[in-house]
Amino acid sequence: MSGVHCHLGFLLLAEAVLCAATIRFQDVLSHGRSSPVTSHKKLQGWSCDQNKWNKNLYPFWEDGDPRWKDCWKGGRVTAKLDTDSPALVGSNVTFVVTLQFPKCQKEDNDGNIIYERKCTQDPPASQDQQVYVYNWTEWIDNCDWENCTSNHSHNVFPDGRPFPHYPGWRRRNFVYVFHTFGQYYQTTGRSSVMFSLNTANITLGKHVMAVSIYRRGHSAYVPIARASAIYVVTDKIPIFVSMFQKHDRNISDSIFIKDSPITFDVKIHDPSYYLNNSAISYKWNFGDGSGLFVASSSTTSHTYTLQGNFTLNLTVQAIIPVPCGPVTPTAPLPTSAVTTGASSNSDSSTAVEFMEDNPSGGCHIYRNGYYRAGISVVEGILEVNIIQMTSIQMTESQAENSLVDFVVTCQGSLPTDVCTVVSDPTCQVSKSVVCDPIIVTDECLLTIRRAFEEPGTYCINITLGDDTSQALASALISVNGGSSSRTTEGVFIFLGLLAVFVTIGAFVLYKRYKQYKPIERSTGQAENQEGLNAYFSNFKAIFFPSSTERNPLLKSKPGIV
Repeated sequence: MSGVHCHLGFLLLAEAVLCAATIRFQDVLSHGRSSPVTSHKKLQGWSCDQNKWNKNLYPFWEDGDPRWKDCWKGGRVTAKLDTDSPALVGSNVTFVVTLQFPKCQKEDNDGNIIYERKCTQDPPASQDQQVYVYNWTEWIDNCDWENCTSNHSHNVFPDGRPFPHYPGWRRRNFVYVFHTFGQYYQTTGRSSVMFSLNTANITLGKHVMAVSIYRRGHSAYVPIARASAIYVVTDKIPIFVSMFQKHDRNISDSIFIKDSPITFDVKIHDPSYYLNNSAISYKWNFGDGSGLFVASSSTTSHTYTLQGNFTLNLTVQAIIPVPCGPVTPTAPLPTSAVTTGASSNSDSSTAVEFMEDNPSGGCHIYRNGYYRAGISVVEGILEVNIIQMTSIQMTESQAENSLVDFVVTCQGSLPTDVCTVVSDPTCQVSKSVVCDPIIVTDECLLTIRRAFEEPGTYCINITLGDDTSQALASALISVNGGSSSRTTEGVFIFLGLLAVFVTIGAFVLYKRYKQYKPIERSTGQAENQEGLNAYFSNFKAIFFPSSTERNPLLKSKPGIV
């Protein structure tokens, strides 16, 4: 009898030792995090992490194990795990893993790892020769991977399931094992893998997605990298609101201008297009007493006519068609709290939803998203006008540049700075930019003087601004260049010669008609004289204009900037 007890005790001890030596997916993929065994809803295509892990084919190394240093030729491989979270419950959340190889290494079209040309310290002797880090193609082809008895057992995942044999499956040299919510998903791939997970059976709140990556080896797969990322599942529609105002100087400071429309553009974060067939409405309360505004468009505008601080509230509601079925009663939607992002209540275990009969015979649920923001409305510069442009006449010694005075007025608040942009006639290519601070104490009326080095046609943009706003006025101007002394002398010589010829011609005509037409002589002479006087007067007006200082219209000009 004692022998039987001894035998039973030995069997129990052996079973305990065997259980203790068994490694499960939870042990490998938790990465040191405590993961209590709890019941979770089944994720489609995923398996329970209590399954056994084949540690002989897929060895498990703890952090700090020295074998990590030699797991890859030429350095360490890192993995980057990205997600498009937050995700509305019921939609898909997508994850992308990207392997980052050591310097000068990359993946070729066959899935092999090679050194980039002209990057290695010891380049190959021939330019046609390629230097491989891992030439898996040659290895697989020489062994006829699928029929090679010694390697046939390699074509399985850590839980023993065989690799799927889709086209090109033998060129996928990495194994990715994902873990979340007490379950795992395994797949093969190349240096980057993307997959999506439906969130219908995932509780609300923050969760961790972890991934372990293995590469092919001669006798076993070799761990090369790990990564993890936090993703969020929420029952609130993730939304973002962008605001734009024409004369607003800084759109990120939430300060806007009175009596100028503000454009509100709502962006719904729905990368999996879960809400594509939903009826979406936008309920606005701008906080200025204008009431509730309901729209079906994601873009709207509103004009604040008063200065002050206001609170903007937006509710986005989606009516989502779903198959009819039993619905577990849940708590109603909160009405007092308003959030601006995804819900972060990790203790929420059920999604808040309604289900109603649809007039078309189906069913639908309601999902809401909330946005709240405080904005300030101030007086700003609403309009700028160029009311006068005057060319400044200069002396011969100052005629290197052409000067033009621009008389500018504005409406709204008083500006504190002015900028002038000189561009080509199409207003596309900027030639110069000049900005100056200004002090305007009474009326928005100022003169801006700008210099032009060369004659031609220019596009002028004059911007007046203050701390919160700015406005622009544009104009086309034709500038005539200043004349040098040599050019002026040439013009004077030409005019002198022209005057001599005209005088001689007039004298000949006078002599010719004097004896035959004594009466018309005086009339013709007067006409010729008047014509000459008018002709020389025009030349005088062009080349010797009167100074602008004598113009009574400019006596009241403001200070020049």
